[in-house]
Amino acid sequence: IPISVYIVLAVSLNLVVGLLGELSLGHGGFLSVGLFSGCLVAIALSATSLPLFVRLPLSMIVGGLVAMVFGFIVGLPALRLKGDYLAIVTLACGEIIKNIITNLDITGGALGLNTGAIYSNAKTLLPYAAVLVLLTVLVMMNLKHSKHGRAIMAIRDNRIAAQAIGLNLTKYKLMAFVTSAVFAGVAGVLYALNYSSLVAKKFDYNTSILILVFVVLGGIGNLRGSVIAAAVLTVLPELLRSMNDYRMLIYAIVLIVVMIFNQSPEMIALRKRLTARFRKEDAEGKGAKDKEKKGVA
Repeated sequence: IPISVYIVLAVSLNLVVGLLGELSLGHGGFLSVGLFSGCLVAIALSATSLPLFVRLPLSMIVGGLVAMVFGFIVGLPALRLKGDYLAIVTLACGEIIKNIITNLDITGGALGLNTGAIYSNAKTLLPYAAVLVLLTVLVMMNLKHSKHGRAIMAIRDNRIAAQAIGLNLTKYKLMAFVTSAVFAGVAGVLYALNYSSLVAKKFDYNTSILILVFVVLGGIGNLRGSVIAAAVLTVLPELLRSMNDYRMLIYAIVLIVVMIFNQSPEMIALRKRLTARFRKEDAEGKGAKDKEKKGVA
């Protein structure tokens, strides 16, 4: 379940960081606000006779809608900024959201929210997680190749030129930001149902930075890379748990090596040469097989 949630978070953040080209560090805030609002709805619905396959989607929809509202409220003024200023503002907004949730009585305050009434095991949640991952990837891929996605990437490539041809910058930037927040809120509800208690302080700026690490290591703008990076880097700390003293050291070394492999010009050139060689060998192999078939015929 955490792997599925982190895949959704990484792919949705890639919409802002990769396609829009803006650095957002408030994704953890949208995750937490969707998580707690969806959990409150799920707890209220647990007292009814509605089955899980009705209660869970309703809770996820509410979590996504609340995250959408907060994404709009944060994005409308924040997206007038760019670069480091936008990163600082979104980081501050994420921390503000976390502190507000921590001080609300309805969310359990500093002690957190007891989700024992709606706790579900992984086997029960797995089909919903699979559907959410597929839905997120399909939506993001279709958006990327649609006219709206091309407009968002045009703003990323040249803001002045995009404005000169009549693109509404605020509209498309808000579209990317709010869509990203919606999927973060939906993923938060799924994440919450996998635990019996939740505290808001767990979803601080470290969560936002972790999601950003998935995006960067997978390749900015590369949705497939975000899926792979989120899955591998979620599993890796657990595989290294037996090496208590060196676990985080090895994890950090792996991150550095992957970053060098992805971003170094020399490594990029090496990958291109290897890819070209394999393609050439495949083409030669297919040509030889075709000659053999012709000879037999």
